Amino acid sequence: MTLRRRFLEAQDPATIDRLWRDWPLWARLNQRPPLSDWRTWLLLGGRGAGKTRTGAEWLKGVALADPHHPGNAAGRIALIGTNYDDARDVMVEGESGLLAIHGKAERPAWYPSRRELEWSNGTIGKLFSSGDPEGIRGSQFGAAWADELCKWRYPSATWDMLQFALRLGDSPRQVVTTTPKPLKLLKTLMEDPATVTVKVTTRENADNLAAGFLDYVEGIYGGTRLGRQELDGEIIEAREDALWNHDAIEQARTRHQPDIERIVIAVDPPAGSSRSSAACGIIGAGIAADGICYVLADRTISKATPDRWGREVVSLFKTLQADLIIAEVNQGGDMVTSVMRTIEPNLPVRAVRASRGKWTRAEPVALLYERGLVRHAGHFAELEDQMCAMGADGSADGVSPDRVDALVWAITELALVRRGTPRVRQP
Repeated sequence: MTLRRRFLEAQDPATIDRLWRDWPLWARLNQRPPLSDWRTWLLLGGRGAGKTRTGAEWLKGVALADPHHPGNAAGRIALIGTNYDDARDVMVEGESGLLAIHGKAERPAWYPSRRELEWSNGTIGKLFSSGDPEGIRGSQFGAAWADELCKWRYPSATWDMLQFALRLGDSPRQVVTTTPKPLKLLKTLMEDPATVTVKVTTRENADNLAAGFLDYVEGIYGGTRLGRQELDGEIIEAREDALWNHDAIEQARTRHQPDIERIVIAVDPPAGSSRSSAACGIIGAGIAADGICYVLADRTISKATPDRWGREVVSLFKTLQADLIIAEVNQGGDMVTSVMRTIEPNLPVRAVRASRGKWTRAEPVALLYERGLVRHAGHFAELEDQMCAMGADGSADGVSPDRVDALVWAITELALVRRGTPRVRQP
């Protein structure tokens, strides 16, 4: 139990209620409005990370002309939710919504039939639905709060209508609170120089969540695509022309693995020999008696000298009690083998040379995934992101897919080649 929680449990209900409304006392640094000039404050966060409270508190401050909340309501505020019910239930009436965070004396009047809030200073807050972009047409505002943008029914059309309407006052501003998804509009916003993007995670708000909740959901979803999106607030990308996708990799993940017959370490070394060189892909994988391969480790290391990545390879070889090291020698030639044998003279190393493109070499391995013959014994976020970002040009987001290259060499050795004959067994 944290010191804060122990302190609160010792207080009477009236004191707790008063303290709860003292936002500066509770707000984390990433929940406070950016100090720089901005038009859009984009708050990306996981479930229960405190996004709603942050959006509501900023809007409250703007409506009441609090100097610590940059912006000018200019008498009119827009509140846009996925639909009208969500806007009402979360943004207005929710436990972290606008009605809950105001004290009785400053709380705005709420007129559900008109979908309007009215503060004592005359400021009006109007609710809108992303399912009705045209409903915003003809309105004008000095501030706006857009909630769960990535769930909006018509995101681009609704956003465009809001931008035309956000024209009152000397500094129209808007806050967007959402759990991210790879939405085109979201990427456009993040690239806009007038946007300040802040990320918050569910873990950061642990004190305000039910006991045991985080341990439970992280135990199930931690490191998965869904967990990284819904708990860590990450945008999980995938290319349409990629050989893999995150959903398929999730299906290939396992918490249990049988006895492994053979283990290899695959190395895709960088072209250079300095710390400024690209990453050295280092993947450990094994194959069981039923012919199913298991990805066991990703020890890829970036910007390291040959001695540094060579020692990482040797360390993983010993940790997994591997049988063989597969080393691509296109870039470094005999240097790759000599680096590791300088560290450990008797290492079993097999040099391999790529004669085909990365995509062509990866296709047979991707097919093994489709057939359920490769599984991930753990979470390998960076490897999996690279797998889903690798396109037909052989690159992943414009860079060499070092982790995928090593993965392909490992699975090829285990499942596709043994003395030149196919090793894949029928599932």
